[in-house]
Amino acid sequence: MKLYSIEGNRQKLDAGAMFGNVPKALWSRWVEVDELNRMELACRALLVEDLNGKNVLFETGIGNFFEPKLKQRFGVYENNHVLIDSLAEIGFKPEDIDVVVLSHLHFDHAGGMLTAWDENKQPELVFKNAEYLIGSDHWQRAINPHPRDRASFIPILHDLLQLSGRLRLVSGTTHETLGPDVIFSYTNGHTPGLMHAQVGDLIFATDLIPGSAWVHIPISMGYDRFPELLIDEKTSFLNNVVKHNWRLFFTHDPDFSVANVIENTGRYEVSSPIKQLQEEIL
Repeated sequence: MKLYSIEGNRQKLDAGAMFGNVPKALWSRWVEVDELNRMELACRALLVEDLNGKNVLFETGIGNFFEPKLKQRFGVYENNHVLIDSLAEIGFKPEDIDVVVLSHLHFDHAGGMLTAWDENKQPELVFKNAEYLIGSDHWQRAINPHPRDRASFIPILHDLLQLSGRLRLVSGTTHETLGPDVIFSYTNGHTPGLMHAQVGDLIFATDLIPGSAWVHIPISMGYDRFPELLIDEKTSFLNNVVKHNWRLFFTHDPDFSVANVIENTGRYEVSSPIKQLQEEIL
């Protein structure tokens, strides 16, 4: 198998919201912000080539599906569908993708599934040959959202996924589409049924730990549904990461795609960070 980190469209979000209850005097040491107090966030994917003979894309980022008003609101500043261009740079077309795995259906992780905004056309699915794997518990949350997080979802995407006939709901630690080489686990603090995929020693932190700054246990985002639960889940998650010497894959860290985690006098820290991942696993 070959693994590639794939850059998608970036966005700028309010740093105060991203760091929840952490005061600016502290988080300003970790990130830079613009004049609107927004920090830059990656919306990154992982491509695994030849995973049981399939090309598998984990996550699709935010994409470029927003109309101009919402694009501005959510700080999506690039005008092209960056994920598609990034795949093309390493020789892949959308129709080459056999499986898309989504940790959850918030727009900054699933929006890249859709074609770029066009005022004269309805959006379509980009990956027309792919099967789509989504956690079954989270699917129920997405199609029956709470008022607190309704704006995080893309209803037309849910319709398109159902109409495709290729939606596959995952409830266990493996799924027949990918076999035993991908292990799934779940947390609920960020959103019910958040699905973490693991390939080899690489595990998707997704929005449980969106970037390197969030490995600190007490930190949660203003977007998290159940912050205290998330902190408990993050503690258990990082204990396992350190114990087994796994690596984290970050979807939102603006600088790093992958890092190890170490424990130092009761605190977790990242080590050996990698900007772009490109490696082969035998």
